[in-house]
Amino acid sequence: MLIRRTVFPNVIEMNVQAGHVLGCNVYLVFSRNEWILIDIGYTDAVDEIVEMIRGMDFPLSQCKLIIATHADVDHIQGLSKIKQLIRAPVAAHPRAIGPLESGDRIHTFAEIPAQNIRLEMPPVKVDQSLNEGDRIQVGDLQLDVWLTPGHTDSQLSFRLGDLLFSGDNIYRDGGVGVIDAHHGSNIPDFLQSLRRIRECDAKWFLPSHGPIFRKDNQLLDQTMQRLEKYLHMPDFGTCAIDWPLMDEWERELQEGWQVPGSRSK
Repeated sequence: MLIRRTVFPNVIEMNVQAGHVLGCNVYLVFSRNEWILIDIGYTDAVDEIVEMIRGMDFPLSQCKLIIATHADVDHIQGLSKIKQLIRAPVAAHPRAIGPLESGDRIHTFAEIPAQNIRLEMPPVKVDQSLNEGDRIQVGDLQLDVWLTPGHTDSQLSFRLGDLLFSGDNIYRDGGVGVIDAHHGSNIPDFLQSLRRIRECDAKWFLPSHGPIFRKDNQLLDQTMQRLEKYLHMPDFGTCAIDWPLMDEWERELQEGWQVPGSRSK
């Protein structure tokens, strides 16, 4: 039997368990004989993850849910395969169900022709929807479901005592999940989600990528300040709400623009 390398009581992170990077962070939350998975990652990591689960002596029949935090390929490509292997129900936010069930390669970022990215996106039947205010019971544990849109419109986070499974909302370096209007990013929503996360009294963040880290309000403030700037810059295209530079340009044209520092004749 494999030693269970818990990162917190009742929580195993499968990259930590493996001792190497498998892909996105995959969390196994357990209590008594019941357990759930939060995300699964790419298809090619599924066999190793299932073998570790078996090796840690978790009964496959006791998996209550396999959760998709949102519908990006690096989180959910392996859902169809693991569902077939362990015959557990899949859960996601209602806005993620369509792309998951249709295997939408564009919406899930599985296909980005301009960058020569073409990945398979096997469709998977979603058995349960999860939304804001729902609760997930795992043995003696209860996870509160938060809808934290911004990175995508379906991004879910989960609160468990002092822990927040924070998805792609914030990483230890202050980075955030990709902002792209194509798959539902929304900067005002992102800021609202980050404010909610800042105001909560969780002590530890368990993100979807990279290391677990202690809540840091200064880091969150710096991240929100950066995103506030993006609201008024063209960096992320239509995710911005305005571009003040264009208003300045229009005023300068109306006033008779000239090269800065030059003298009018």
